[in-house]
Amino acid sequence: MPNRKNEPRHDGTALLADCPGHPDAGGERARKGAEAVVQACADIGWTYRRLLPLDDVLAANLKWLAGYRHPRNAGRPGLTAAVVEAFTRPRPLIEGAGAAGDPIEVLPCVFHALWHGQLTAGLDTPLHERVLVGPRDCSPGTTGGAR
Repeated sequence: MPNRKNEPRHDGTALLADCPGHPDAGGERARKGAEAVVQACADIGWTYRRLLPLDDVLAANLKWLAGYRHPRNAGRPGLTAAVVEAFTRPRPLIEGAGAAGDPIEVLPCVFHALWHGQLTAGLDTPLHERVLVGPRDCSPGTTGGAR
């Protein structure tokens, strides 16, 4: 079953996004179900969209980072601030992690900060130790990818 997410909008309406794992997910049965969902959404003033599946690399990166979303990965008090400080300018992941402390302790915090948008990195290529990570307000061209 595809993931569905209700995102409230500023005008009080909502977008129900259907995010399939692949273009033909669910087959004909899912397409017929989507028709009913479109009508139900229209009846209550919402919009329904079936989105294209994510690129495999982007999906893998997001799955990896999602594993670090829990608050426990922020680490000890003060570690997140040290991590954000280490990446005030874009730099390779492993260099910034080392600047903030022991990479074994720091890397989960870096991934947590990436998931929560405190840092940014290009996610269109596989995450690796040399991927550029920077501050959240860094332009995509500076870090080599999208936020």
